[in-house]
Amino acid sequence: MKKVIFDVDTGIDDAMAIAYSLNSPELEVEGFTTCFGNVSVDEATRNTLAVLEKLGKKVPVYAGASKPLYRENRPNFAKIVHGEDGLGNVLDFSPSTTAETKSAVDFIIDEVKKQPNEITILAVGPLTNLALALQKAPEIVSLVKEVVIMGGAVYVPGNKTPYAEANIITDPEAAEIVLSSGLPLTMVGLDVTLQTLLPKTEVDKWRERGTEVGTFFANMVEHYMNFYEKSYPGIGGCGLHDPLAVGVTIDSSLVKTVPVHVKVTTEGTEDGRTIPVPDGEPKIHVCTEVEVERFLEHFLRRII
Repeated sequence: MKKVIFDVDTGIDDAMAIAYSLNSPELEVEGFTTCFGNVSVDEATRNTLAVLEKLGKKVPVYAGASKPLYRENRPNFAKIVHGEDGLGNVLDFSPSTTAETKSAVDFIIDEVKKQPNEITILAVGPLTNLALALQKAPEIVSLVKEVVIMGGAVYVPGNKTPYAEANIITDPEAAEIVLSSGLPLTMVGLDVTLQTLLPKTEVDKWRERGTEVGTFFANMVEHYMNFYEKSYPGIGGCGLHDPLAVGVTIDSSLVKTVPVHVKVTTEGTEDGRTIPVPDGEPKIHVCTEVEVERFLEHFLRRII
């Protein structure tokens, strides 16, 4: 069983990823750390607590970064994609639990030091919390078992700009720190996540179950699918960006990777671009192929 710290900026695909991770016996989630990104850090923390409550799970949540490392915080939150509340406008209650008092950065550092070479860090939002942890305690690089991130677009165009993927461009300096740190890192980027598709017909089955959690997730994901339909008419579903990072954490054979150094552009028109440098160091594992059907079957068996 892998011990995981799960770093999220909880919007809709994060919520699906949270459910997937907690319903997977291969993973033991030690705690969730939250970051600004899809929504503000306060909203991400609230949404994480709310999703846990809906799932009937108790896992500690630690609030983290509210803004990028060095840039002004531009609240360009993805409300059009994830809804005003970040969860498809279905959040009709306030969670009964609250976040822990310890910060996300201190939690990451303390857990990695307490359990050397046992902690996997799974990060599916901007990489600010992990970058701050590396700045505060650079010695953790040799103590982390592995890092899996959802982010980047190495061999394909971006989704926020023609060059940049949304998580990376939200804090490019943080991404550069993490990708150049020497951490044992796998990048699950748009190169593979755009190949995954959750069909609307499968989400309809969640609603047909008539359970509270099935209806909650179906209503939430329907909002996400409506955005996809407007952006890609006739697509009939939505991408599974963050859930694929969970799938790769569980079973790395779902993807094929290439070892390559990745440099992050931090200025100009290509701001946030993740550029492969084949002869550069340190190398990370960049996912380039995914077994789509096997992943989708695995995800659907677990999520609800």
